[in-house]
Amino acid sequence: MRIVSLVPNGTEILFAVGAGDFVVGVSHECDFPAEARTRPILTGSALTPGMSAAEMDAAVSAQLASGLSLYTLDEARIAELAPDLIVTQELCPVCAVSTAQVDDAVRPLPRCPELVSLDPRTIGDVLADIRRVGEVTGRADEAEALLADLDRRLAAVRDRVAGKPGKRVLALEWPDPPFAGGHWVPEMIALAGGIDVFGEPGGHSARLTWDQIAAADPDVIVAMPCGFDEACVRDQIAMIADRPEWRSLRAVREGRVFPVDANGCFSRPGPRLVDGVERLAEILHGGNPPI
Repeated sequence: MRIVSLVPNGTEILFAVGAGDFVVGVSHECDFPAEARTRPILTGSALTPGMSAAEMDAAVSAQLASGLSLYTLDEARIAELAPDLIVTQELCPVCAVSTAQVDDAVRPLPRCPELVSLDPRTIGDVLADIRRVGEVTGRADEAEALLADLDRRLAAVRDRVAGKPGKRVLALEWPDPPFAGGHWVPEMIALAGGIDVFGEPGGHSARLTWDQIAAADPDVIVAMPCGFDEACVRDQIAMIADRPEWRSLRAVREGRVFPVDANGCFSRPGPRLVDGVERLAEILHGGNPPI
């Protein structure tokens, strides 16, 4: 089997269930596990690098409003690779190449590959995607073993936080303008023994105002700008650190802002979301130091 994965979470799942040797092409954002970086890269970003959060938000909005994709796709290379299976997504036009783009790329091919679109909204959906990828790649047993381990770890978190008071949490998915995390993030917070002050499990990310955040008065802010690792999250928060509306928040004044590896453990709906739940439990109940 020859597989092209155009979404980072799909690539992570493929390698996690033991199908990594089948992967012959990936997206430019597929950076985990390290072996994925050795595969041919088939996508690129249409945005200018080095923009601030506000500039990036404006550029993304303009690109989508124009009907253009945020990503380029190397259709010629896909044809050369002749995949049997392409893993893609259509949940979020900001996150990766869309299924519609992939459809256009494979339509001229002499043999049309199977398309698998991963579009989870909840933790349960993510786990179901792992099982689905295992089945379609002939790695069903490996997928079930992985799911059993993830279930065990989630149960351990639930036991650890049971009966502890729930802190009210803002999952800051974007700093400028502010967005609250959606889809699986509110559920992750609940599993870790917290209370999401804005998000609803399975719901979309929500654009907020600073007045709304101040009125909600979260106990803790978990900074998880989509697509950034922890070091870059710290940089993004530093860019808004002097803004009066940021400094006025109680969680900021009292030093309860926690940067996390959004790219690895929160933004991508794959096995490492369980790492994110464990990290949230440490933040909310384990005395982890904030920034």
